[in-house]
Amino acid sequence: MKQDASRNAAYTVDCEDYVHVVEFNPFENGDSGNLIAYGGNNYVVIGTCTFQEEEADVEGIQYKTLRTFHHGVRVDGIAWSPETRLDSLPPVIKFCTSAADMKIRLFTSDLQDKNEYKVLEGHTDFINGLVFDPKEGQEIASVSDDHTCRIWNLEGVQTAHFVLHSPGMSVCWHPEETFKLMVAEKNGTIRFYDLLAQQAILSLESEQVPLMSAHWCLKNTFKVGAVAGNDWLIWDITRSSYPQNKRPVHMDRACLFRWSTISENLFATTGYPGKMASQFQIHHLGHPQPILMGSVAVGSGLSWHRTLPLCVIGGEHKLLFWVTEV
Repeated sequence: MKQDASRNAAYTVDCEDYVHVVEFNPFENGDSGNLIAYGGNNYVVIGTCTFQEEEADVEGIQYKTLRTFHHGVRVDGIAWSPETRLDSLPPVIKFCTSAADMKIRLFTSDLQDKNEYKVLEGHTDFINGLVFDPKEGQEIASVSDDHTCRIWNLEGVQTAHFVLHSPGMSVCWHPEETFKLMVAEKNGTIRFYDLLAQQAILSLESEQVPLMSAHWCLKNTFKVGAVAGNDWLIWDITRSSYPQNKRPVHMDRACLFRWSTISENLFATTGYPGKMASQFQIHHLGHPQPILMGSVAVGSGLSWHRTLPLCVIGGEHKLLFWVTEV
């Protein structure tokens, strides 16, 4: 590991607008390039990027915009559908967004003439998280400040509705058992729901508030991570409903937590833009200190590459990429 953990982004891509959210496609899309989506004040951009870490003939990063979708309102969240394919004829691009107008928009495109979107309405306050069911991509789960978690089919019909005790901050689907859903609330409670029985089956407590973000580890689904207050917290759900591990990391309150897609010991956190330049950190459970720290003037969004130890954050007119070791 490098001794000096603090460093600038390895790669940057210029954008036309401030980036509020950015997401790598977490699913295999049938093409060597990695799909990435980012959202600004009134548009969503879909692009592909290839890095020198995966292709020897690429210098740094090779980025190409595939399509820009007019959105008309600030983009707050983006979720990719597993139905997205670049190797089909025609290609299929499918994703949904949450927006400042409390609506979800489901976009479908063939990158040519077919560009459609459907509006899913029902939330009465800001939407903090949304995700497709990872197996079939036929349902979307969303959580909101309106104290609900809602499940929608692709026609926009609500198929389930859970009342929460506080704002819903994050929602994750189990990668294999798609009847299991994890919902994290601002009051520090993380619940697991059985969608067949439509009831909670297990809960975790952070003992710290406000809980701002939580994530289910896809490499080891017994692990859950979150940020609450200034700390990151990690649970082993087989052992206790209280965190097994926690550490203060962000002076100005922690904002986002994301597990790496390739290692159950690697995760990233971001802090709110405050007195400090917005801090971004990569942590490894085998190391007491963050293994990488980056500062972003104004950072928002956080996503891991599907197959590389590489993170992206949105900034002012920029995407910023950091690379670490596993």
